[in-house]
Amino acid sequence: MKKIFLFFVAVCAIVGCDPTKEDISNAGHITVDELKAKSTVTVDKAENGQNGNVITCSTSAPVNAKWNIGGKDFIGNSAWKKMKVNKDDAGNYVNTDYVVTLTALCPDGTELKADFSVTCQTITNALQKYYIYGVEKNPEHVPFKPAAWEAADMRFSDSEGRHLPTIPDDVYFGLKTLIFDVSDVTEDFDLKVMNGWWSNTYYDHVKWHDGLNELQITETLANECAKGGEGRDLDLMLYSGSMTLNSVYYEE
Repeated sequence: MKKIFLFFVAVCAIVGCDPTKEDISNAGHITVDELKAKSTVTVDKAENGQNGNVITCSTSAPVNAKWNIGGKDFIGNSAWKKMKVNKDDAGNYVNTDYVVTLTALCPDGTELKADFSVTCQTITNALQKYYIYGVEKNPEHVPFKPAAWEAADMRFSDSEGRHLPTIPDDVYFGLKTLIFDVSDVTEDFDLKVMNGWWSNTYYDHVKWHDGLNELQITETLANECAKGGEGRDLDLMLYSGSMTLNSVYYEE
């Protein structure tokens, strides 16, 4: 995935070049209508005929493709993603509408965007939680209160951090959305998301609330923090306030 994305970026930088040497008409690019005709976005079906919660996207167009589903990017000509479906007050699943965006880069550097609307109505393939930190994974992973301006408290490193383990490369390069389960968040809570070398800030002045809070791993963050990249470790640091960190996980 990392190599595919870097190829995608390289094509962006060399706009006048045709790296694939493939003639797809119109001097190396296609139209949005042609892109849509060669692309599909489908939702799986439940036994009662309702739309499920698994979205599958693919394109046969001769382009480099990036899909955005529910705010998360997938690099490549195909993508498969489980989606959350909302429940009403009675506990029944209700329609959740999503817009899937395909960003396509043609060999001549032309960028196209196409939107596809889908609706999920019921759970056909439930999301699973994969814990990075928490007693669900390890009984020693107990809740803790990180101190303000103490970068080691929430550095994801077996060697440099005080509580949190190193995040595996497949989590980084899979561009997972990390979910932080926190409690006792104070009103003056203010968070910085950086790497362990203090060389880059990915999100600044982040405000959290009691419950679940999400952090999207980006390509830049992955390249700089993964051991298979520059190995700088994801690091979260409180400017002010306090909270209790209970667990960290992602869902698939």
